Amino acid sequence: MFDFRPAAYVIGLLSMALGCTMVFPMAMDIFDGNGEWWVFALSGLLTALFGGSIALACANRSTGGLSIQQTFLLTTSVWVVLPIFGALPFWFGATDARVVDGFFEAMSAMTTTGSTVFTGLGELPRGILLWRGMMQWFGGIGIIVVAMVFLPMLRVGGMQIFRSEGFETMGKILPKAAEIAKQIGVIYVVLTVVCFACYLAVGMSGFDATVHALTTLSTGGFSTGDASFGAFQGPAEYVATVFMMLASLPFVRYVQLIAGSAEPLYRDTQIRAFLILFAILVVVLSFYQLIHNHDDLERSIREGMFNVASIISGTGFASVDYQAWGDFPMMLFFMMGLVGGCAGSTCCSIKVFRYELLAKSIVLQIKRLHNPSGVFVLKYNRRSVPDGVISSVMAFFMLFLSSLAVLSVALGMTGLDTVTAISGAATALANVGPGLGDKIGPSGNFSELNDIAKWLLALGMLVGRLELMSVFVLFTANFWRN
Repeated sequence: MFDFRPAAYVIGLLSMALGCTMVFPMAMDIFDGNGEWWVFALSGLLTALFGGSIALACANRSTGGLSIQQTFLLTTSVWVVLPIFGALPFWFGATDARVVDGFFEAMSAMTTTGSTVFTGLGELPRGILLWRGMMQWFGGIGIIVVAMVFLPMLRVGGMQIFRSEGFETMGKILPKAAEIAKQIGVIYVVLTVVCFACYLAVGMSGFDATVHALTTLSTGGFSTGDASFGAFQGPAEYVATVFMMLASLPFVRYVQLIAGSAEPLYRDTQIRAFLILFAILVVVLSFYQLIHNHDDLERSIREGMFNVASIISGTGFASVDYQAWGDFPMMLFFMMGLVGGCAGSTCCSIKVFRYELLAKSIVLQIKRLHNPSGVFVLKYNRRSVPDGVISSVMAFFMLFLSSLAVLSVALGMTGLDTVTAISGAATALANVGPGLGDKIGPSGNFSELNDIAKWLLALGMLVGRLELMSVFVLFTANFWRN
């Protein structure tokens, strides 16, 4: 019989920790003299009591490690349970959110998607705004650990290619996964603090700098106002661009850099590919703005850099309504959202390394056609790539496209127009944030969508954040039999 207790024990501990962190937004509301502080006190108490009770009940089976099946279950369950408890302040508090809206907002936060159903953000208690940013920050560090520890072990979507890279080739520098996770956590905190200081230096208030530092490093994209980053145009856009790009790179490379090994950072092919793609897109969009929309040079470059970084990293900040730039930039932004950053970062979507492996595999097949008797070996970062990795990547691409098609059709059946349905499905699965169209575009939000569409999009966020396969495998009979 399947034993749920080891996974439930970890979920209980994480829930208890989540409940304890609600003391920070509670303190913010107390400091502001806001009567909403009790919302976080009650939500934190309920969350901590639930988590503590589950952890105590399952503590006797917490030793001995997790099986593959238990790891799959844990990975998905964490991103279901935590948003439920994260939504409690939305349900009890000043937002008066309905069940679907509160869960949608919390799932969007924890998966660092950045899509929102809330309007009038500037009028909400600061505790609520801080909590939204905190959940995105937790989701950002959480997905780094999942991508470095769990997904390579589960062989999801070709992620196994990073297993040996993370835990074997570093030798004496980083011998254990726990040590890597600890050092990644320290780097994540340090980068967040530096980002906060830079935002302060360019004129943001302390509160705005705090929330935006949390949502920038997590590539989440929640803001403190309905205008998103449109309220901070200028130097703050340069700061955001730098830190969104830093968050898009593999955090294990920062760990190696601090340990005294800079070579892996500049030799990583996915980092080079990502930065080259970013530079090309910035040049193309900046010149397009300069020529077609007659913007000045500095503004064209600044808005091009910021919005490309925001979408390709999956952050989803919007400083302008880029739909007004024309059809070509709009479609380019749509395609950017399906790229994503590097594996082992806070980014989402398909990831650059999968496109690299796909391109290398195509080139290899062409070579084999030209020379059937030749021996060709596919390599990535100077290492041979097993056939199982290529098969896993191909399966991921097919599953992503199939999921995109099914979710788009399902959203269309709820009454959404074609642009909203397709872009909504893409932004949910890729965890980008804004979609296209008048409703969910960069100048809108998701509040006008019907309830069924919101539930479907929340499911899409979960599936996309956890690399699809780790969720879908739970619905197969063999998983439970084995």
